[in-house]
Amino acid sequence: MPKVSEEHLERRRQQILDAARLCFARKGFHETSMQDVFAESGLSAGAIYRYFKSKDDLIAALATQTTVPLRALMTELIHADPLPTPDRFVAAMAEHMVANSGPEGPLRLAPQAWALALVDADAAEYVKDAILGIRGCCYEYTERMRDAGWLAADADTHATATALMGVLPGFMLQHLIIGDLDPQTLARGLRTLLAYDGPAA
Repeated sequence: MPKVSEEHLERRRQQILDAARLCFARKGFHETSMQDVFAESGLSAGAIYRYFKSKDDLIAALATQTTVPLRALMTELIHADPLPTPDRFVAAMAEHMVANSGPEGPLRLAPQAWALALVDADAAEYVKDAILGIRGCCYEYTERMRDAGWLAADADTHATATALMGVLPGFMLQHLIIGDLDPQTLARGLRTLLAYDGPAA
């Protein structure tokens, strides 16, 4: 009997994850059953359980996978020459979010994962890891800002990174729930904030 290739196994694993992502995007984590995933994937229960033991395993894998393209984009921006200004840096990430948050987009799962992390200890671990990975990219960016002379030599780059990181979930929630915010509006608002130097003495 021929040996199953690693490439085949990875394709099958991704087929299952794609089906789960569609189900979760349509119905949410709680309302989606494994039977829904079986039906969407066209695979048997046995075939799916070979790769994922439970719905929680699927959620964990998707939570991790969803952040990979965003982190890749952030890394590309961080090492670009010239370094993008904060408004352009954030706008580029917001554009990525918009492109991947349609009715069946992978980033629609992020707020669901955040909510799950508040009540599920296992979910909290992998969601925390995903968030820390993105924040680490923000930290690297603020260090490059400092090295470029955009921040003071003694600037608290950790605090700056956490503030920059805070912009992204806020954009995502407004875009997904209210629907009236676009990347360029976000960038314009950030430019306005950065230009403000406090009230006159």
